[in-house]
Parts: sequence; C-alpha cells; structure tokens
Amino acid sequence: MANRAKRAKVNILGVSFDKLTMQQYQQEFLDRIDRREPTMIVTANPEIVMTAKDDADYREIINDVADYVTADGIGVVKAAKMLDEEIPERVAGYDLFTWFMKLADQKRLRVYLIGAKPAVIQAVQAKIKQNYPGIKLVGAEDGYSKDSLDLIAGRIKQTKPDMVFAALGFPKQEKMLAILRREQVPAILMGVGGSFDVFSGMSKRAPKLFIDAHLEWFYRLLREPTRLGRMMILPKFVQEVKRSKRKQK
Repeated sequence: MANRAKRAKVNILGVSFDKLTMQQYQQEFLDRIDRREPTMIVTANPEIVMTAKDDADYREIINDVADYVTADGIGVVKAAKMLDEEIPERVAGYDLFTWFMKLADQKRLRVYLIGAKPAVIQAVQAKIKQNYPGIKLVGAEDGYSKDSLDLIAGRIKQTKPDMVFAALGFPKQEKMLAILRREQVPAILMGVGGSFDVFSGMSKRAPKLFIDAHLEWFYRLLREPTRLGRMMILPKFVQEVKRSKRKQK
C-alpha cells in the first residue's frame, strides 16, 4: 500500500527505516498535507523494532502499511552504523508531534487526539485551546475505551480529520491507525506514545543537555526507575543487531 520503494531505506532486524533528515521529512509531509494524501508515520525505537521482530502482523503494518518509518532513538541510528549503513539523524516522535501542532495551528487543520489518561488529555485540550487557537480539535478522547479498534477507527473517520495522533502505546496505536490508512483516510496518522504526557506538562522532557548528548533515555530512567525493566530491551537489541551483522558476513 505505502509507496516507500523509491526512497533509500535501512533494514534493522526486519524493520525498514527511511534515510531522511527532519527537514526532509517535514518537506515531504507538507507536500502530502497539501495534496491531502493519506500518510501513516511510525516513529520506531528499539522497543518497537524488537516487538516487530517477533510479531509478523505488526511488522507488516510498519513495513507495508506505514508510509514513513523514522528512527526515534539514538539506538536505532547507532544500530544502522553497526550494520555499515547510515540514518542521517534521530527524528524524535515528540519533535515531529510539536511541529505538526504548530502546522495545524497555522493551517487551521482538523485534529483528532486519542490516548493517555483522562487528566492528561484534558490538559492537552486546554493547552491547544490556549496556545494553538487555529487548530480545529474535532475529537479528543482518553486511551481507556473498551471499544474495538475498528469501532474507534470508524468514530475517528466520521470527523473527517486532517491529522490523527494516537497515544495508545505500541503496537495498539499503530494497529488502530493502520485501519484508517487502509481505508485511505486523507490525514496524517501518527502514533505518539507518551507525547501527550510531555505536551500537557504532566511529565517533563529531558533538558536539552541530555537530549544533545543522546541521554534522554537515561534522564527518563532517573525520573522513573520503574522503567528499568523496559530499558533492559536495549542490550538485547544491540545483541540482536550484532547477530544479524554476523549473519551478513
């Protein structure tokens, strides 16, 4: 479905990443918004890669349904180097999301938000109303609906959105957005993980010093020690990349 064949890609453990800079992504997304092209974006980090490695359906969504796959994590950029490939830079999902918010404000676009806790989504709505008055918020719901993904996607489709951002956690958020992409909904469709928490002010993003040093993950671990279990996927990811490198020889 997605026409990614013409772009240079890097395969990391079965997931194909696009080799574009933030500026290149932004230009392509601007063009697609102007043409009202359905556009699904996956911002993939090592956790997503490792999940996709063992989940064929999820891997198919990322590689064959999504239109763009960005390297959301310095671990992915370094993995490409280990495989003698190059991804020009990390393109964080949060940075893309905030850029899209500014764009939606300027272009007065229709935006649908789904995910996070009720208090978080309410805080996001309040921030958009105050700081992004040009955005037409056609829907905002928390991530605790018991409805099926098909029902949720149908509800979103009815609002005729220009952009849909889902903070449902992976792989759920991508599986829901893939329904909209397969139905050719002419919108930007992107999973944003914990971006609503940071955007709302409920969680704090790492200081620029940590981000520039590629230690954002470490800052989050310091603030949320319970993330240690999730962080243990990183050494496993590195080992898998090394193993795939040996297989190439």
